[in-house]
Amino acid sequence: MSEPTPEAVSGSTGGRVREPVPDPTPDVVRGPVPEPLPESLPDPVRDGLLPPTPGQTVGPFFGYALPYARGNELVEAGTPGAVRLHGTVYDGAGAPVPDALVEIWQADPAGAVVGRSGSLLRDGTFTGWGRAETDREGGYWFRTLTPGATDPGRAPFFAVTVFARGLQDRLHTRAYLPGGSEPADGPERAGGSEAGGDPPAPEPLLASLEPGRRATLVTVREPDGSLRFDIRLQGGPEGEEETVFLTYDTTAHRAAPGHTPGHTPGDAAGSAASSTAGGTDA
Repeated sequence: MSEPTPEAVSGSTGGRVREPVPDPTPDVVRGPVPEPLPESLPDPVRDGLLPPTPGQTVGPFFGYALPYARGNELVEAGTPGAVRLHGTVYDGAGAPVPDALVEIWQADPAGAVVGRSGSLLRDGTFTGWGRAETDREGGYWFRTLTPGATDPGRAPFFAVTVFARGLQDRLHTRAYLPGGSEPADGPERAGGSEAGGDPPAPEPLLASLEPGRRATLVTVREPDGSLRFDIRLQGGPEGEEETVFLTYDTTAHRAAPGHTPGHTPGDAAGSAASSTAGGTDA
């Protein structure tokens, strides 16, 4: 049923006269309909001259889709040889990041790169891949197996990615196993933890870094046997070293399926902003 037209009531004794109410909106308020620009004048939309919309930083939306049940449990509780890998993600102000995603990809204890599916099912199949979200204190943890060296004479490690607010892509790094001996210049570890020592095998990536930077890639063996690996997205307010992040050669990865998990050795990036790369391997 249509709305009745507003009407004014006027008249005198003997009858009423109803008159239509004029539209109170003048043309100056409504404005004229703009005419298209002449073909002789440039039109940014028509001519495709508008630049792309700038990329926006990713907000803390991870909790809606990416985390999944038991994503951080690569093995069942009580599995022989299981180890707990844990740590805290810090921002440049030294504050914990409560909504980051941390992923690991690793070899099995024999050094074999696992190439089977099943990470989303967690049915007892070890896939070497896991995903964890940080808690309110920026902490994360994985229950997994200790990785073996993928090549003779090389140091075993976890390939690690971190995704957090303010980042437009994942950051890639490595978490090497401690070697049990102190670095030549004493204990060092990002975040103020004690050093776990350099890995026992020569490693080109670690050898290319200064001791302070190298320590950001080495896990710490805790008294309970777990491995601690803190991640600093930027250098801390008290001089803590930023975690060394790596470039990721996606072309080489696609060309050589089943290669050593992780990144191109020696491509250590100097800052988090300049070292974003590639995708993850789920």
